Amino acid sequence: MNFNSEAARLIDLDPEEVKNPDFIFYFSGRKLLPGSEPVSMVYAGHQFGTYVPQLGDGRAILLGEVRNSRGESWDLHLKGSGKTPYSRMGDGRAVLRSTIREYLCSEAMHALSIPTTRALCIVGSNEPVYREVVESAAMMLRLSPSHVRFGSFELFYYRSQYEQIKILADYIIGKHFSHLSGRRDRFIQFLVEVTRSTARLIAKWQAVGFAHGVMNTDNMSILGITIDYGPFGFIDDFDPDFVPNHSDHMGRYSYSNQPDIGAWNVGCLAQTFLSLVPQLAIREAIAEYAPAFAEHYGELMRAKLGLEQSHPEDTSLIGQLLSILYKNQVDYTNFFRRLCDFKLTLDESPGTKNQHLRDMFVDWKDFDQWAINYRNRLMKELSVDAERKARMVLVNPKYILRNYLAQKAINLAVEQKDFSEIDRLLSLLRAPFDEQPEMQHYSVPTPEWGKRLVVSCSS
Repeated sequence: MNFNSEAARLIDLDPEEVKNPDFIFYFSGRKLLPGSEPVSMVYAGHQFGTYVPQLGDGRAILLGEVRNSRGESWDLHLKGSGKTPYSRMGDGRAVLRSTIREYLCSEAMHALSIPTTRALCIVGSNEPVYREVVESAAMMLRLSPSHVRFGSFELFYYRSQYEQIKILADYIIGKHFSHLSGRRDRFIQFLVEVTRSTARLIAKWQAVGFAHGVMNTDNMSILGITIDYGPFGFIDDFDPDFVPNHSDHMGRYSYSNQPDIGAWNVGCLAQTFLSLVPQLAIREAIAEYAPAFAEHYGELMRAKLGLEQSHPEDTSLIGQLLSILYKNQVDYTNFFRRLCDFKLTLDESPGTKNQHLRDMFVDWKDFDQWAINYRNRLMKELSVDAERKARMVLVNPKYILRNYLAQKAINLAVEQKDFSEIDRLLSLLRAPFDEQPEMQHYSVPTPEWGKRLVVSCSS
């Protein structure tokens, strides 16, 4: 078992409780927590663009809700505990590799200030599970203020159960958007807020180079948080067409498509409100998506570049950079981290004065031209190297959960029952912006074998 003491604090759980012999039984579903009335969750939604009335293998069980001393509510959600009434032909199990990946990535995303579910613990098992190959079963206990998704509303809409949509919307509003409770326009304002929070979430994904991999509507949180980590991936060499899911043959959920898919998914959610809100108001609500995304993405990218002001040419400067990163197959994360040390020179060749960046490019001329534009843009706000670096190292991570790092930890756990690398990565990823000199080897570019890793939905 792996246990996350930081997540435990969210529910006021004393980390020493992990030593209790009953702990593993309570948090694997073998014993009921006092006051718990578990329910299994049914999933529905648009899968790769097509509505499916029931999705997945039905392996999700809500153990209950905990309210901490700060008044926050957290759902305790067991993933992979076995069959439920919604398992269809599935076994309801998760495999060790998938739980390790979600355990690590959800905590990594939290440290990157990206809204996400949190992982409390992994409980392993010797039970065989049949996926592409025979694997070891495992389950994970994850935490979230809510596990309601866009697809939760679609389930009732496509069943023509419109009263249930109203009940669900009022429940979510009362619990998570209480400032809207009782208002006559609460449903449309709720839709506006969900639209905006979804746009901001995906802007954060784009800025850090994260691709979710399966943006089906059942994997979209109503609270605008990252949920359901499957075939995700962080970009290594920058590639806008990066597809982390080997089942996504058409590239629907590629990195570059995520903003548009987010808007499409918001449209699917909005459709379910047709019985509650006039169609024109719905159109106006979802029109908030594009400007919300553009505004937040622009803010994030300017911060990554060390820019404090907004100028009209910024969009072009960012676009030019991404273009040459792609052309030269430059590591996305490492480039921005090195950019923190950019030297603002007054001569005409800032590229040659920043050889540590220049060397990342096959074609030096590409970087040299961009460096001139970047230097000129920095000069417009009288940027100071030391001050700019101090800001930039707080938003440009040195460490991300590269797929090959996760795979190494998985291999040790599966083949040798050695879980030490999971704990080591967890510690590393909790401080992604710190130098951590003793961990420098975790920041090197991904080796070629790591770039060829394929990840499936069962991952």
